[in-house]
Amino acid sequence: MPYQSLKGLKGKLIAVEGPDGVGRSTHIELIQEWLEVQGYGVLTTGWTRSELMSKTIASAKQGNILDPWSYSLLYATDFADRLEHQIIPALRSGFVVLADRYVYTAFARNTIRGCDRQWIRDVFGFAIVPDLVCYLRIDVDTLALRVIETKGMNYWESGMDMRLGADLYDSFKKYQGLIIEEFDKIAEEFGFEAGTSMTGEMNTALRRAGCPAIDGARPAGTIGAVRAVGGHAPGKGIRAGVDRDAPAAARTGIGQARIAVGGDRARAGQRSNRQPDAAACAAAAVV
Repeated sequence: MPYQSLKGLKGKLIAVEGPDGVGRSTHIELIQEWLEVQGYGVLTTGWTRSELMSKTIASAKQGNILDPWSYSLLYATDFADRLEHQIIPALRSGFVVLADRYVYTAFARNTIRGCDRQWIRDVFGFAIVPDLVCYLRIDVDTLALRVIETKGMNYWESGMDMRLGADLYDSFKKYQGLIIEEFDKIAEEFGFEAGTSMTGEMNTALRRAGCPAIDGARPAGTIGAVRAVGGHAPGKGIRAGVDRDAPAAARTGIGQARIAVGGDRARAGQRSNRQPDAAACAAAAVV
């Protein structure tokens, strides 16, 4: 978005990624509650939630009449609308933005449907670099059981449009298996690491990571701009519920689950004049 200035974004952007039904919403609700207790203003946003495009995308999916490239452009329009009217204004006001899915979802879904990897990355190249990306990884058998026990399987989450299996269950396992494989590749490409999908362990890791990530300076630029200069080397991040400090050089990577250190201590949110102190971070680790 060349007409949008990215200067002066005081807030922080945390994206939570993973396959359908892995528990992203649960983690985001818990992190939102914890951040608000710490005194931060929090905005949540998610895939296909823009006022401009949400109904259009829902109608297109009901008819199942578009090809993957057309869907990609619809989702990109939805994301652009939310970026312009929700995410950037919230960041400029100092809020912490929690994103239920980010552009990496589009990378995974569209690649396994036959879209060129570079093309889909170029389409979403205007996306700003998140401060933290948390990838919730789960094996496909556990995921299938989890989905059956909760909301059940549906046409799109089972990838029925790809005709991978004769029924929802068979297609779900094959489709989500492909999604997980692609997410693993994306995690390696962009430098964020997988974490356990277990709510207690991963949420503890998110809280530990959230303290320094919110406290540090936010990365500059867009995904497309940083990719253009080769700034996507893998760094350290969250893995199996354990947080590890990322070196300053690695924090220039794209979308890595970075735990920023030092830098600008601009306050995120308008509810408090303080940052989470060491005691608060330590307490979060044992909740």
